[in-house]
Amino acid sequence: MTKEIIGTNAGLVWNALNGAGKLSTKDLKKQTKIKTDKLLFAALGWLAKEDKLIFTEKDEDLYVALA
Repeated sequence: MTKEIIGTNAGLVWNALNGAGKLSTKDLKKQTKIKTDKLLFAALGWLAKEDKLIFTEKDEDLYVALA
């Protein structure tokens, strides 16, 4: 996994959230077609570090939205 891949996936995540609002990580993975949880969470970490995301939990599911 490289910074380039993480950055590309972060862009996919941002675009998906920009179009849909709040999504569960499961739905976000489907919409972005990111193949593994590891790659998805690396992209989420990238965006979280930049204060771009809001995380909420409901019924043990993690939801993500743009800040």
